[in-house]
Amino acid sequence: MLHQIIFQKKKEWLKSNDCGVKDLVQYIRTKGELRDTQTEAIETYLFLKIKGQNKPLWQLFTEGFFSEPVDLEQLPLSTKVRNYLNGNDIAKALYSFAIQKIDKSGTLQLPEVKKAIELHPDEIDYAQVIKDIFYGVDYTDYLFSLPMGAGKTFLMAAFIYLDLYFAQNEPQNPHFAHNFLILIPSGLKTSIIPSLKTIERFDPAWVIPEPAASNLKRLIRFEVLDQPKTAKKSNKVQNPNAQKVNQYVNTPDLMGLILVVNAEKVILDRLEIKNQLEVIERTEDEKDKSANELRNLIGKIPNLSIHIDEVHHAASDDIKLRQVVAKWNRNGTVTSVLGYSGTPYLPTPERINVGGGLQIRFSQITNTVYYYRLVTAIQRFLKKPEIKIGGGRQQPLQILDEGIKMFYEQYGQKVYANGTTSKLAIYCSSIPRLETVIYPYLVGTLGIPQSEILKYHGGNKEFKIEQGAELDYLSLDLPISKKKIVLLVQIGKEGWDCRSLTGVILAQTGDCPKNMVLQTACRCLRQVDKNAKETALIWLNQENAATLNEQLREEQQTSIQEINSLGKQSTQAVMVERSSRLNYLNVPKVDFYQLQVKYNTVVEEKSRDVKVLLTDIYQNLGNWKSSTFTETATILDDGNTSHIEIQSKNILTETGQFNAHFQTWLLEIVKGSCNTLQVNDLIPFQSDLRSIFEKITYLKYSERFFNELYPIGKINAQIRLAFAPKRILQTDIETIEKEVELLLIDKLRAVEKNDKLYPNESITQQIKDFDEKNTDPVEHERQVAEMYVKFKEMMAQMGSPDLFSPQNESLPVPVKVKNRTFHYLPYNFEQSGFEKLFLEKTLQMSSFQDKPIEIYYNGERGLTRFEIECYEQLPDTWKRLGYYTPDFLILRRKSDQSIEKVLIVETKGEGYKTAFEAKKRFMNNHFVRENNQKFGYERFDFLYLQDGQYEDKLNQKLNTFFH
Repeated sequence: MLHQIIFQKKKEWLKSNDCGVKDLVQYIRTKGELRDTQTEAIETYLFLKIKGQNKPLWQLFTEGFFSEPVDLEQLPLSTKVRNYLNGNDIAKALYSFAIQKIDKSGTLQLPEVKKAIELHPDEIDYAQVIKDIFYGVDYTDYLFSLPMGAGKTFLMAAFIYLDLYFAQNEPQNPHFAHNFLILIPSGLKTSIIPSLKTIERFDPAWVIPEPAASNLKRLIRFEVLDQPKTAKKSNKVQNPNAQKVNQYVNTPDLMGLILVVNAEKVILDRLEIKNQLEVIERTEDEKDKSANELRNLIGKIPNLSIHIDEVHHAASDDIKLRQVVAKWNRNGTVTSVLGYSGTPYLPTPERINVGGGLQIRFSQITNTVYYYRLVTAIQRFLKKPEIKIGGGRQQPLQILDEGIKMFYEQYGQKVYANGTTSKLAIYCSSIPRLETVIYPYLVGTLGIPQSEILKYHGGNKEFKIEQGAELDYLSLDLPISKKKIVLLVQIGKEGWDCRSLTGVILAQTGDCPKNMVLQTACRCLRQVDKNAKETALIWLNQENAATLNEQLREEQQTSIQEINSLGKQSTQAVMVERSSRLNYLNVPKVDFYQLQVKYNTVVEEKSRDVKVLLTDIYQNLGNWKSSTFTETATILDDGNTSHIEIQSKNILTETGQFNAHFQTWLLEIVKGSCNTLQVNDLIPFQSDLRSIFEKITYLKYSERFFNELYPIGKINAQIRLAFAPKRILQTDIETIEKEVELLLIDKLRAVEKNDKLYPNESITQQIKDFDEKNTDPVEHERQVAEMYVKFKEMMAQMGSPDLFSPQNESLPVPVKVKNRTFHYLPYNFEQSGFEKLFLEKTLQMSSFQDKPIEIYYNGERGLTRFEIECYEQLPDTWKRLGYYTPDFLILRRKSDQSIEKVLIVETKGEGYKTAFEAKKRFMNNHFVRENNQKFGYERFDFLYLQDGQYEDKLNQKLNTFFH
């Protein structure tokens, strides 16, 4: 919300005469050691620290820091609203910000707030609304959003040294920190040492001139608070972390202390104290100290700046970090809180009540003061990845096979300028799978030398960590490491800084947590050689690819397709900014009725005789076994002819190369049960299961292997069925009313320039010019034509009728009908040239131009809420088909501007017809027919058009439906 405005105001400040850090900023840029995104973030930081005086965002907001000057007398406001705003500076600041435009697109910053103030100016608690926007905190809280690999830890180090630099010059200035707390989220415990090493590697001379830089380097002291407590209740003797901090609490003029700790150590809940008298007699400080001494002591470190790495982890509901920081702030020890994250977007939008029944909804974290997109980072400095997706029927080992083969072909001999070799990370869902499936497959089947493979995991009772594995892992980014493939379990998903990592494989669902597919897949994008054009390889199965695409769309407003296109570009892409026209056109929301099907599982059997069923499976295993034989033959050649002579036939009884472990096999059975079966359910039947296991496996060289003559997957499924009581699926059906927007403005982003943008750049600019002047194009064209006629008549009267010939000033069709289409500019038809052609033809049709109807493109996924969940009715249930996003909406409005009728148009080429038939049936049978009849009005109709002769069909529908 704010970062774009801050970026512009920062640039103005850097050019102004009251900017006292111009020379410092110029020094950083001239030094050239930091990336452009890090330098831009530093400029923003200095702007807020110096120009903004390190004030909390809500305070800057109420003071009008982010608002443009506005003359209320020039706005169409009622006298009541104008007088109220003139008498209330906070209200005026909020209103001024609300009516500011986003990226010159015409879209307001906070249209809901503008509306609420104009309707109910005296019913809004303006100060509270502004505080709620910024999470109700009283301290300075800024979020810097840079993608993975962009150097967030270096940026953290730069902020620390800059604070110390100014603090030494002005020790009494409360805006600059003297000491620092770096919080690593508890889920990233392995990130403490790498983060610490990165900060230690940072050279302060990159941001501060000598000799000040070297003096600050010597001033720094690190304390890593990673020791476990030795007792349940902590005190200075028993808690070594608290003991470390305690030695600094009363140090006079303490400066340069950096504490590094897991977030969980400072936010543990208060310990229960049973002796109520003791509680009453203790001071609040003593009670807090007994609850969590480490937290209590950190809160006494003066002039403390708190840096939160991967702040999206620390923001979860179970971590009450804000309450802890608020308590420290009340002690007067907190200078600022700085968060760092790869994405500034919330998993679910946050709603804030404004007043008058209106709400603001934020998808972006509102305290984001700087944002740099992943796509931009890939374009400028990260490795450009090629993301490959395994086919629908490909097994994980097939994906491994293809991914490893491609890695060795492209990067097998790759050596970076710093002497490190390319590496491929293969993430595994479990230690047994790594040890018994993946590793044997790589060594045995693919023939990869063991010396090139590193197995690294936490170990368990059956599989221990190999000696030297941890050292090999820590040395991967050094020239001495010759490892090429790294097998990982629950390690390296986030915070792993291995720049020579060039490839990642997630071959099956569960190889990493679903919510971390984006972070894990992009581990290989970090740049090695500065200014070099580097690439990377990512292989995913279809489920992980779908998850990655969803996370890219929600967190980075991009897609796999867009990222893959970046790697194919030899030069930086030309991006076209797009803008919303929703406010200009006053496009209403679309309301409709949506079928909703709920599935309920009903258990028909109370129990099953599992032992009998397992015995039956065991006795019938012979019927499952395949018959296989081998032949030995000799090719005989007498010089003239040759023939094959069969010498012997051998019937195979066992074959296979996958190691078999009984406990691992049981886990596979449980894993495939979709959480309907637990390991404890199998324990009473271990003897029966072991009999089956020994039957479908065989011993070879004292090792057990699965016998591939048995269909192991089908047998496992039968075993699961033996434990599963019979169930039936019932469906409950209801129809719910929905009201949705045709454009999600915050998702509208620049796109790469291509020939399928419509309208083109020239026409788009004409439309924007007419919008800005609020001039009707048709009337303008008529007036111009009259002017030319009069001018020609005047020339004729002067005796020179042929001296001037009126030019053809006819405006393009898109400009003439601009008030009936283009709710954003331009539309992007890169996925379908037919859609672009359809819109061009439709705008030219007299059946469209002669009717008071409008047409809007709805087919760009991620930009619209008008998506219809489709189902197919089967004989005894409903089958969910997924979401359908209609291509076009042609609509007619009522006199009150609400929608009267909507024609949904689907445009597909011939090759897509079969795939679309099921959704088409749903649209025709339910969405149109049932809703029209059930709810008593005819608002929707549906038209399916194929490439080719479609004009007559469209003309007929326009003339009948909009008659």
